[in-house]
Amino acid sequence: MIYATACFWIAVAVLLAWGVNTLWLGMIRPKTVNMLLLPGTLMAMLARIVALLITGATVNDTALVKDGDKGEASFDPGPQPKLPIIGPVLVALLPMAALGGLIYVLGVRLGAPVLMGVPAEKISQQVPRTLTAIWAQLRDLITLSEATLNAVRSAAVDPWKILLFTYLLVCLTVRMAPLPGNVRGHLGAIASAGVIAFLAGTIYPTMPESIARAWPILALTVGWLTLLLLASLVARGVVASAKAIFKPQ
Repeated sequence: MIYATACFWIAVAVLLAWGVNTLWLGMIRPKTVNMLLLPGTLMAMLARIVALLITGATVNDTALVKDGDKGEASFDPGPQPKLPIIGPVLVALLPMAALGGLIYVLGVRLGAPVLMGVPAEKISQQVPRTLTAIWAQLRDLITLSEATLNAVRSAAVDPWKILLFTYLLVCLTVRMAPLPGNVRGHLGAIASAGVIAFLAGTIYPTMPESIARAWPILALTVGWLTLLLLASLVARGVVASAKAIFKPQ
C-alpha cells in the first residue's frame, strides 16, 4: 500500500507545482519566472535532453530563454521519442527523478534542522478513501504548510544557509510541474515509478522501509508547495483586484 500512497502524494506534489507555476505565469513574464527558477529550470532541461537522446529523439529547439517579448523557455524536442509509450514516460521520469534526488540531497544536507520541524505524519501513508478522510487530510495539509513555514523560520542555522535552502527548495519544487506537451507522460512516469518500486520490493524486502524513511522529504515537498500555492492564490487575487480597481474607466 505504501507504493500506491507514495505515488499518490508525488502526483499531488506535481499538481501543486503545476498550479503554482500557472499562477506565477499569470502574474509574471515567463522569462522572469524561468530566470528566478534558474537552478530548477536548468536541471529539468538537462534531464529532459538526456531522456530525449536516450529515446532516440533529436533535440533541435531547446533554449533557456527564447527570443521575443515573452522570452519563455523552449522545451520543444523536435521529433518525438522513437520508443512508443515508454519514450514519453521516460522523458517525464528523468526530470522528476533528478529534481526529486536534488530535493532529497538538499533536505538532508542543508535542511536537516527544517526536516526535524516538519510533521511528516500530516500526510497519511494510506490513500484517503472516504469523504471524511479527504476533509481530514485537507485540514492536515493546511497544518503541514503552517508547520513547514514555522520550521523554516525557526531553524537554528546561519541566515545565509536558510535563505539558500529556501531559494533552492522553491526552484526545485516548482519545476516539478509537467513540462509542456507531456502531461500524460508525467502521469505515466509516476505510475511507472510505483510499479518499479513494487517490483524492487519483491527482491529487496526493505524497500517499504526505505520509502517510509523518505516520508519527511515528501512531507516537506508537499507542505512547501501547499504553502506556495496558498500564497500565490492570495497574490493573484491582490493583483487582479488592483488591476480592476485602478483600471482606467
